[in-house]
Amino acid sequence: MTMKRIVIFTGGELFPEFLEALHKDDMIIAADRGALFLIEHGITPDIAVGDFDSITEEEQQLVREKSGRMIVVDPVLKDWTDTEMAFETALDHEPTHILMLGATGTRMDHTLANVHIMVRAMQRHISCSLQDKNNLMMLTTSEAVVEDHGYEYVSLLPLTPEVTGINLKGFQYPLQEATLRMGQSLGISNKLLGKSGTVSIDSGLLLIIQSKD
Repeated sequence: MTMKRIVIFTGGELFPEFLEALHKDDMIIAADRGALFLIEHGITPDIAVGDFDSITEEEQQLVREKSGRMIVVDPVLKDWTDTEMAFETALDHEPTHILMLGATGTRMDHTLANVHIMVRAMQRHISCSLQDKNNLMMLTTSEAVVEDHGYEYVSLLPLTPEVTGINLKGFQYPLQEATLRMGQSLGISNKLLGKSGTVSIDSGLLLIIQSKD
């Protein structure tokens, strides 16, 4: 049976207000320290996965006791990050949407890897978003509806050398049949005019970031 939505809590910056994003029917997958965070806030992860090298043995035992299922891998021999393992586990359940929380932080390498990992969901025709306290990110290769979630800005960044045929509707600064190339800042700091706007493109891979200071 296809899950409607899977929420991944991973080991970056985590805040109690992230718990407000959870819905009753969500499946919850936690990566490494994300599992401990959930348990400390009274939430049971359906699956906890990772090498768990960022928590103590006592905390690992707590995660083992309080999680629906725990998957532990060797920290040296593994080829994937904990987040990628959680993401692959989510893909195996074929949800309609994956939301990643705690996937950004002080490690820029991990943050960028987690942005790029959303491509894997698109290849499986699964929508995906990444959210933290100041940003909400998603990808499109065709058309996306951007809804007002309380962020001030909407920025567009190409994740391929160029993105062509960009059309914006419902934005303060409209674009028509525009092209964005890597290194250009034309798509930075736009704003919605109302409750939603539409971004459509002809080719390429476009990162849409809603943000606030």
